[in-house]
Amino acid sequence: MSTDTPASSDPAASPEDVRELQSRIEELETELSDLRSDVDDGNADKMVIIATKGTLDMAYPPLILASTAAAFGYDVTVFHTFWGLEILHEENSKDLQLSSVGNPNMPVPNIVGALPGMDRLTTRMMRSKIEENDVASVEELIETAVASGVDLQACQMTIDLLDYDEDDFYDGVTTGVGAASAFQDMVDADIQLLV
Repeated sequence: MSTDTPASSDPAASPEDVRELQSRIEELETELSDLRSDVDDGNADKMVIIATKGTLDMAYPPLILASTAAAFGYDVTVFHTFWGLEILHEENSKDLQLSSVGNPNMPVPNIVGALPGMDRLTTRMMRSKIEENDVASVEELIETAVASGVDLQACQMTIDLLDYDEDDFYDGVTTGVGAASAFQDMVDADIQLLV
């Protein structure tokens, strides 16, 4: 970036202020260049998210956090285990439910939430709210995460436990990953989150 900027017409901006501002801009450009260089060299900060829940409301946090971190240059892995695996299951992810019992943010008391059909009703309300606010679907968030370089991992033990096949998952999902690999990823990560 050129430092040949015209002097400000503001009488309060002295030549010293302009030089100081130009110096700060150069510092920030150097920091940004270093960050880009670290990402290009594979030295990016690492983030690991463990996703264990498979409800509609719990599908969003790991995917949004992962894509956002990747956009900031992080090397991101999301390890999906137990019910969190449902998020990556291509068919099941389209029918994730929202539990109305035990959810303090539900606008219904637990006794009402326990009635038959309430989970379907609250899920329909949430899906409607997601659509009205033009929020991405779970499928779109998965596509964004994969396109951003996020490593979406499916726990092999859970795949076997639930009798799933590797072809049941979205394209780009890494299968065959065990807890030992996930643990090592967490040890090496700068940020670890359990969702």
